[in-house]
Formats: sequence, C-alpha cells, structure tokens
Amino acid sequence: MMPREKWTDERLDDLNRKVDDGFAEMRQGFARVDEEFKELRREINARFDSVNRNVQAVLVAVLVALISSSAF
Repeated sequence: MMPREKWTDERLDDLNRKVDDGFAEMRQGFARVDEEFKELRREINARFDSVNRNVQAVLVAVLVALISSSAF
C-alpha cells in the first residue's frame, strides 16, 4: 500500500476529531479512577478513625485499671 502524500483538510479534520475523542475518553477514565481513589481514601480514613477510637478506649481502660489497682 502506498502512503498518501497529500493531506486534505477533511483528512486533517478527521484526524483532529479522532485525537480529540481519544483525549476525551482518557479524561473520562482519569476522572473515574480519581473518584475511585477518593472513595478508597474515605474508607481508609474511616477505618483509621475506628482503630484510633478503639486504641483510645483501651488506653483509658488500662489507665483506670492501673489507678484502681494501686489505690487498694
């Protein structure tokens, strides 16, 4: 197949449209991945908050037990 040597305005417009469509798809994909990462961050933060509350509760319980055991 011989390569074409002339690029008509129509062919350039078609190429431009294809490139624009490809970038639009890519932007949509990045937006979707970005939203998934945001959701993952929310889930991780919620889990860390839960663990933090549990650790604080255990520390308070240990402190109360230490104080009450040394009081008697």
